[in-house]
Amino acid sequence: MLGIILEIILMAMIVLAVIVVLESSSIRAVIELALFSLMFAVSLFMLKAPDVALSAIVVGAVVVGIFLYTIQEVEGLEGI
Repeated sequence: MLGIILEIILMAMIVLAVIVVLESSSIRAVIELALFSLMFAVSLFMLKAPDVALSAIVVGAVVVGIFLYTIQEVEGLEGI
Protein backbone atom coordinates (compact mmCIF):
# COMPACT_ATOMS: atom_id res chain seq x y z
CA MET A 1 0.00 0.00 0.00
CA LEU A 2 2.83 2.37 0.86
CA GLY A 3 4.45 1.73 -2.52
CA ILE A 4 1.28 2.67 -4.38
CA ILE A 5 0.96 5.95 -2.46
CA LEU A 6 4.62 6.73 -3.11
CA GLU A 7 4.19 6.04 -6.83
CA ILE A 8 1.18 8.37 -6.94
CA ILE A 9 3.18 11.11 -5.20
CA LEU A 10 6.11 10.66 -7.58
CA MET A 11 3.81 10.81 -10.63
CA ALA A 12 2.20 13.95 -9.24
CA MET A 13 5.68 15.43 -8.74
CA ILE A 14 6.51 14.82 -12.40
CA VAL A 15 3.29 16.51 -13.52
CA LEU A 16 3.84 19.40 -11.12
CA ALA A 17 7.42 19.88 -12.35
CA VAL A 18 6.14 20.24 -15.92
CA ILE A 19 3.47 22.69 -14.76
CA VAL A 20 6.11 24.79 -12.95
CA VAL A 21 8.27 24.98 -16.06
CA LEU A 22 5.37 25.93 -18.34
CA GLU A 23 3.85 28.53 -15.95
CA SER A 24 3.89 32.10 -17.29
CA SER A 25 3.27 33.87 -13.97
CA SER A 26 6.35 33.88 -11.77
CA ILE A 27 4.40 34.10 -8.50
CA ARG A 28 2.26 31.08 -9.43
CA ALA A 29 5.41 29.20 -10.49
CA VAL A 30 6.97 29.83 -7.08
CA ILE A 31 3.81 28.64 -5.31
CA GLU A 32 3.79 25.49 -7.43
CA LEU A 33 7.49 25.03 -6.68
CA ALA A 34 6.69 25.21 -2.97
CA LEU A 35 4.06 22.51 -3.44
CA PHE A 36 6.59 20.42 -5.34
CA SER A 37 9.08 20.86 -2.50
CA LEU A 38 6.46 19.75 0.02
CA MET A 39 5.65 16.64 -2.01
CA PHE A 40 9.37 15.89 -2.26
CA ALA A 41 9.73 16.12 1.52
CA VAL A 42 6.70 13.86 2.04
CA SER A 43 8.14 11.29 -0.36
CA LEU A 44 11.47 11.37 1.51
CA PHE A 45 9.64 10.89 4.80
CA MET A 46 7.77 7.92 3.35
CA LEU A 47 11.10 6.42 2.27
CA LYS A 48 12.12 6.50 5.96
CA ALA A 49 14.59 9.37 5.63
CA PRO A 50 13.16 11.96 8.06
CA ASP A 51 16.49 13.77 8.51
CA VAL A 52 16.80 14.35 4.77
CA ALA A 53 13.12 15.35 4.62
CA LEU A 54 13.65 18.02 7.30
CA SER A 55 16.67 19.34 5.39
CA ALA A 56 14.58 19.46 2.20
CA ILE A 57 11.86 21.41 4.01
CA VAL A 58 14.36 23.99 5.25
CA VAL A 59 16.06 24.37 1.88
CA GLY A 60 12.70 24.58 0.09
CA ALA A 61 11.47 27.29 2.46
CA VAL A 62 14.64 29.35 2.03
CA VAL A 63 14.56 29.03 -1.76
CA VAL A 64 10.88 30.00 -1.97
CA GLY A 65 11.53 32.98 0.30
CA ILE A 66 14.45 34.15 -1.82
CA PHE A 67 12.43 33.75 -5.01
CA LEU A 68 9.50 35.74 -3.62
CA TYR A 69 11.80 38.50 -2.35
CA THR A 70 13.58 38.69 -5.72
CA ILE A 71 10.29 38.83 -7.64
CA GLN A 72 9.06 41.63 -5.36
CA GLU A 73 12.26 43.64 -5.87
CA VAL A 74 12.28 43.17 -9.66
CA GLU A 75 8.59 44.10 -10.01
CA GLY A 76 9.21 47.14 -7.81
CA LEU A 77 12.00 48.28 -10.15
CA GLU A 78 9.81 47.98 -13.26
CA GLY A 79 7.81 51.03 -12.18
CA ILE A 80 10.92 53.28 -12.20
